[in-house]
Amino acid sequence: MSARRTDLSRRGFLTGSLLVTAGSILTTACSTDPTGGSAAGSKTTLNVWYHAYGEPGTQQAVLRYATAFTKANPDIAVKVTWVPGDYTGKLNATLLTAAAPDVFEIGDFSESLARRGQIAALDDVYAGTRSDFNTNAVESVGVDGKLYGVKMIDDVMMLYYRKSVLAKAGITPPTTFDGLVAAAKSLTTKKNKGLFIGNDGLGDTPGLAVFSNGGDLVTPDGKVEFGSARALEAVTGLKRLHDDKSLLLGFTTDWWDPAAFTQGVVPMQWCGLWAMPAITAALGDDFGVVPWPAFKAGGAPVVRVGGWTACVNAKGKNVAAAKRFVQWLWVEQAELQKDFAESYGFHVPPRTSVAATAKKLSAGPAKETVGLAQKYGKHYPGTWDTAVSSTFAAAAAKITGGQGEPAALLADAVKKAQGEIDKQRGR
Repeated sequence: MSARRTDLSRRGFLTGSLLVTAGSILTTACSTDPTGGSAAGSKTTLNVWYHAYGEPGTQQAVLRYATAFTKANPDIAVKVTWVPGDYTGKLNATLLTAAAPDVFEIGDFSESLARRGQIAALDDVYAGTRSDFNTNAVESVGVDGKLYGVKMIDDVMMLYYRKSVLAKAGITPPTTFDGLVAAAKSLTTKKNKGLFIGNDGLGDTPGLAVFSNGGDLVTPDGKVEFGSARALEAVTGLKRLHDDKSLLLGFTTDWWDPAAFTQGVVPMQWCGLWAMPAITAALGDDFGVVPWPAFKAGGAPVVRVGGWTACVNAKGKNVAAAKRFVQWLWVEQAELQKDFAESYGFHVPPRTSVAATAKKLSAGPAKETVGLAQKYGKHYPGTWDTAVSSTFAAAAAKITGGQGEPAALLADAVKKAQGEIDKQRGR
């Protein structure tokens, strides 16, 4: 699941630290404290953190992977810590202490961790496989020419539509923003809305709008770009969906859950690949997927690619062993990478060779989604932390709600966001 959904969607999983030795799994007290002693026969014990995935079986899977790693590397025991709730907050706090994990996963990559010297460069971990990772997976973890993480799974987000509903209305799947606005309006009735992009009426769409008009959010050198003419035009264009009252607002679950789509409340919804098994179970083959459409000629369709990335604590005592763990699991073990992507939820392996052999991604809408990600995938920049993204989102909300002059609102947001990014970069 995408990192930006974890606070909303993680459900009822047990907390705990689990120590994996060469031949067994030892469960410690229920705690998110990753500290612990080395196992007998092992020279090193790695503390490895995961957020509490909502997909059943994931916790057992990572324990199984840890056991297999220790069997192949008897000198290194692995202690798995399963962290529920506010994973990012707990991780950031613990990284400032002696209890910091050796290996940990993060959602949408934050380059500030690299700039603070908190995470280690992992170029050597790729060991010649860098070209086998898709472009997004490599670009999203790059800082000043070095790679500071290994992508574990790609979460792809795109637009779902009901084939039968659109066909009955004589509407083709939208390939332009004008077409999307028209379709959403035509499909809106007294009982139903035409499109669901989030309970706030925005979701990912401000960023998608900018990308789809050939704009950028933040440049690689840290310059805020979401106030450009292209960005202004596209974000302002989103107001049309609000003015037409064609958006579903305030549903019982948010955009990351497919319930509004599967229950027939809307015929089009922005959601993720993770929802495809549930959608297939409910609707059979009566659905299709398309990217967020190009804003106009000269723009390009967009799908968002998020996911989770493995990082190594550069300040830890076991950097070499931690790198070995990341390399073994997320670079060398193709079968385990497929298992993690396909068996617990539905994700895309970041390595192109592994994705190509994933059976569940080899046909139908799933295969189409992989192709869309390869062709149109975009990730948020590494500087896109909460302070920066919330500033942009607040301006977009006012613009689409008609609460001010769009250019002035974006200009003010750019100024605030630039200040935050300058802080990140120590400027």
